[in-house]
Amino acid sequence: MKFLNSVQVGEVDAAHIWHPYAAPGSPALQVVGTEGAYLQLADGRRVIDGMSSWWAACHGHSHPRLVAAAKKQIDNFSHVMFGGLTHEPAARLTANLMDLTNHQFAQVFYSDSGSVSVEVAVKMALQYSRGVGKPQRTKLLTWRSGYHGDTFAAMSVCDPDGGMHSLWTGILAEQIFAPAPPVAGASHEEHSTYLAQMEQLITDEVAAIIIEPGIQGAGGMRFHDLDLVAGVRQLCDKHGILLIADEIATGFGRAGELFMTQAAGVVPDIMCVGKALTGGFMSLAATLATARVAEGMQPRALMHGPTFMANPLACAVAAESTEMIAEGTWRTHVPRIEAGLRAGIPRARVRGAIAVLEMDHEVDIARTTTAALEHGVWLRPFGRLIYTMPPFICTDEEIARICRAVVAAGEAA
Repeated sequence: MKFLNSVQVGEVDAAHIWHPYAAPGSPALQVVGTEGAYLQLADGRRVIDGMSSWWAACHGHSHPRLVAAAKKQIDNFSHVMFGGLTHEPAARLTANLMDLTNHQFAQVFYSDSGSVSVEVAVKMALQYSRGVGKPQRTKLLTWRSGYHGDTFAAMSVCDPDGGMHSLWTGILAEQIFAPAPPVAGASHEEHSTYLAQMEQLITDEVAAIIIEPGIQGAGGMRFHDLDLVAGVRQLCDKHGILLIADEIATGFGRAGELFMTQAAGVVPDIMCVGKALTGGFMSLAATLATARVAEGMQPRALMHGPTFMANPLACAVAAESTEMIAEGTWRTHVPRIEAGLRAGIPRARVRGAIAVLEMDHEVDIARTTTAALEHGVWLRPFGRLIYTMPPFICTDEEIARICRAVVAAGEAA
């Protein structure tokens, strides 16, 4: 078996590999190993993964239970098509998801990534509208400063002006946008006024409202109160439209709750999960639908079928990850991490295992990243934001080091 040395990796990467949100040839650090909360770099440095590798590695890297689940499954079989076939890992994962969501959903559709799970959710909503005799309902309503992914339907419900997809304005499907929601701590009157404004945007063309409940992710890392989520559910009920909850970033304990919709006392009609679903071990996402949606869709078949849908290897790891979530140790770790982040970064907004330091200017990514690395922490800022979503297994000392890195990055920004 032939492997490249670190010099060769750097040469091939710089010459040919396109990294996300970056021009070809952009610098990238080489990772040669991971363990727990740490990334081992090719240059010998061992740094804390303050991003949980884009919010996914909630249990830390190379967790022995996930490694064992993967090895056991790969020794059995690693992949079969899901059309006309099924397997135990998919059934076990589905049973776990049903338990975690209190059996409030009836069907699960598996896909390869969070973006695709949103694509599937949009298809479900539009197909449901046709099935219940409302074919004119072809649009989605959402609020600004949101982010739902980089595929076309997902991009169409991201912020069209302040988000990263303004390049595609005029090409994407035109959706309806309410203003960004009031930030956490807003008054009851502000919530009522906002919801009244949102309601005015609900026309006969609206099939569903799609939101990130509690925390808007890559659209600005803005926090809002869960009362607002409950208010959006009431609007959907009043007008007979669906609620799609994008819990890809917030699900499985990241924000201090198992799911933000559960904490709000809300059952969405469709819910998207991903990222921490496999504990960051590999790519897998799911779109969950209630019986109302599944029974209302016509035709009942959903014309979507990723080649690697419900990949047995990914499902086996996700089944183990969701069992770890169900065991609930995160319920101790996340409040501890939250307390450490609040103490260590006083200027940041914090919820659960998320801390966001917002600057008054666009940050210099190279300077901020370097400043964090000097403290032994990997961070990846964007826009005006320097933030961290550490693995739940981080010790108090590791959280303190992450805090020092965020503060240093802010000073360098």
